[in-house]
Parts: sequence; C-alpha cells; structure tokens
Amino acid sequence: MQPSQVVKEKQRAYAQHLLTALREELATRAVTGVLVVTQDGRPALDVTDSRCRSRRVFVHLSFCWFYWGDQQDERVTFLRLPAAVERIEQAAQDGWREGEQGELSVDLSKIFDAYRS
Repeated sequence: MQPSQVVKEKQRAYAQHLLTALREELATRAVTGVLVVTQDGRPALDVTDSRCRSRRVFVHLSFCWFYWGDQQDERVTFLRLPAAVERIEQAAQDGWREGEQGELSVDLSKIFDAYRS
C-alpha cells in the first residue's frame, strides 16, 4: 500500500470516528442519524430533520468542520463536539434549507500546486 493510500485510509477512519461520536450524541437528543458511505467512499451521517427530510453531514478534516451544505451557516467546528451537536440539532429542528444540498469542496492540493511553480 502506498503512503498516500495509508494516509487516506487513516483520514477516512478518523472521519468515521467523528461521525460516530456525533451520531451517538445526536441520538441522546432524539435526532436520528445513520452512518453511511457515499459512492465516492466518503463517510457521512444521514440526519433527519423535523420535516422528515434527510441531509448528509460530512467531515472536512483540513478545516476541522462538520458540514451539511455549502452555506456559511451550514458548518460547525468538530473541535468542540457539544457545541457542534447543539448546532446540528438546532438546524435539524428548524428544518434543512430548501433545495439541493450544496457541496463544500476545497481542494488544498490545487492551492499547494499553484504555489509550487
């Protein structure tokens, strides 16, 4: 196994660990979350809101975020789990934003490559 594959596996395992902890805390507050793996192999937590609609909560390790969309108010740091649980619980109680779930993607390797030349 190549070193980059080992790193990616460790990152995926850590993201799954964070999402499992989030799911357990949300369950104590009667918020339903199901751990899933997306088609591209990313772990996510399907969280159901007060209107029985589901959104996927992902982990962005580089920025230490849980996020469920691309808007500024759709992310929270995972470094303070109790505050993150409270924020996601409130968002689920209020109901997810209308429309498709936005995808937050920041490819740090592209930024790095730009400065490497």
